[in-house]
Amino acid sequence: MLAEFTGLSALEELAARVKRAEFPVVDHWTEVGSWFREWASRPDLRKELRAYIDGLTPQEATWVIAHSRETTTHFAWCLRDESDEPFTFWLHEYKPLTDWRAGYADSVHNHRYHFCTTILSGAYLHERFDARLGLGGRTIVATELTNRTQCAEGTTGTLLAHEFHRIPRAAEGTMTFLVKSRAVTPWSLSYDPDTGISHRHVPVEDRLEDLTNNL
Repeated sequence: MLAEFTGLSALEELAARVKRAEFPVVDHWTEVGSWFREWASRPDLRKELRAYIDGLTPQEATWVIAHSRETTTHFAWCLRDESDEPFTFWLHEYKPLTDWRAGYADSVHNHRYHFCTTILSGAYLHERFDARLGLGGRTIVATELTNRTQCAEGTTGTLLAHEFHRIPRAAEGTMTFLVKSRAVTPWSLSYDPDTGISHRHVPVEDRLEDLTNNL
């Protein structure tokens, strides 16, 4: 990381680097990925993130809880989401496999946003897919596995919004840190290779007009 960012906490350092970019980061996310790999290689990252969470005031902790959510495979803890910033920070805490439920997170899917991630503890199996889309890109017709990698602690990676992947299993105690871009597409897609069923996912916060029209 550049010397101008030294003296900042881990999260403040990453936020400052992305905010100071001389281009729209959402259009150059692979460049963000390069910065992220350098940042994530710091030896005490997990300890620094623990110290950050330990240092939250009661009001800050309440904010984190209110902006976080549970998925079918993990708890997604929101650590930073400022409306004027082109990114958000998240900590993903994976559940034991016995508590996983079938759904979006372990399907073949993409995201509405780009993201970079690093494994803080544990490990997971990561699969990448090519997907053939239906008319208008609103459904997935078929998928083909292109890469399967067992990712260990310290692994970093970048995924763009148009790319499809799946995490079919994770080791006990797996935790990851992510920096996500703002949404670049209005929806994401998921696909179950066993049934051939595809779903289009539109976030509830974007459906208020639909709600009023349906009343």
